[in-house]
Amino acid sequence: MILIADSGSTKTDWCVVERGELIQQIFTKGTNPFFQSEEEISNEIATALLPQLTANEFDAVYFYGAGCGFPDKIEMVHNAIIRHLNVLGEVEVSTDMLAAARGLCGHKAGIACIMGTGSNSCYYDGKHISANVSPLGFILGDEGSGAYLGKLLVGDILKNQMTPELKEKFLKQFDLQPADIIDRVYRKPFPNRFLASLSPFLAQNMDEPCVRTLVLNSFKAFLKRNVMQYDYQHNKVHFIGSVAFYYKEILAEATQEMGIQLGAIIKSPMEGLIKYHNKHQSVSLSSVSIS
Repeated sequence: MILIADSGSTKTDWCVVERGELIQQIFTKGTNPFFQSEEEISNEIATALLPQLTANEFDAVYFYGAGCGFPDKIEMVHNAIIRHLNVLGEVEVSTDMLAAARGLCGHKAGIACIMGTGSNSCYYDGKHISANVSPLGFILGDEGSGAYLGKLLVGDILKNQMTPELKEKFLKQFDLQPADIIDRVYRKPFPNRFLASLSPFLAQNMDEPCVRTLVLNSFKAFLKRNVMQYDYQHNKVHFIGSVAFYYKEILAEATQEMGIQLGAIIKSPMEGLIKYHNKHQSVSLSSVSIS
C-alpha cells in the first residue's frame, strides 16, 4: 500500500493506493515549505490527514509539492511525514512540477506545464526533468496562473482599465473595497491564494472583449516566456491544473496562434501518478525477482 500526495498552494490531494487501485482520497490544505514552517506542515498532517486515514502503515510515500525543490525544504516535509506516518520503505519528496510531468507524460518525453494557483513548466525526458525555466512566482512570473490572472484583473479594475459596469460588478460580487484589496495583497498572508480566488470572475465574464484579451495575452505570455525556450517544435505541450482545464478553449487558441502543438489538458495529475507508480513498482519488483 502506498500514499501519494499532490500538494499545491491551495490544497493537498492525498490518495491511498493498493496494487494500482485507489482505496481512499483525502483533501487537506495546501502545503508549501517556502511559506510554512516544519511545525505548521506537521500540524496539518496530524490534525487534518491522520484522523481521516483508515490505515497508517505504508510501503512508500510519494509527496509532490509546491516549494519542494530545495534540500532544506524537502527535509522539512520529509520530517513532518515520518513524524506521523508509519512508512516501511522510501519517502520521496519532489516538486509539483515532477508530479505534473509524471502525471501527464508517464515514462515518455514531453513538455509539461502547470496552470493552477501558480504556473510552471519543464522538459521531461521520460525519467527526469532535464530543463526548467524558473516560474519566479506571481510577482515576477507565473504567467497564465490563477494568481497572475487575478493580479492583472485587480490592476485593471483599480486603474479603471475595465468598464465602470464591470468594476462595480466585481467589487459587489466579492464584497471588496480598493483598500481591502491592497490590505489582502500587501499585508495579509498568502496573497497568491487571494488573487487566484478572484480569477473565476474572468471566466464568468468571458464575453467581454477586454476580459478575453486579458486571458489570451496572459496565456501567450506564458508560452513565449516559458514553453518556447524548450524544443516545442518536436514535442507536444501538455497542461495540468484548474486554470488550464477551465480556460482550455482560450488556451488552445493561444497555442494555435503561437504555433505550438497542444497535447493533453487535465485538471489533476493524480490519475496519471497512480498509473506511473503502479508501473514503476511493477518494474522494480520484476527487477528484484530477476536478480
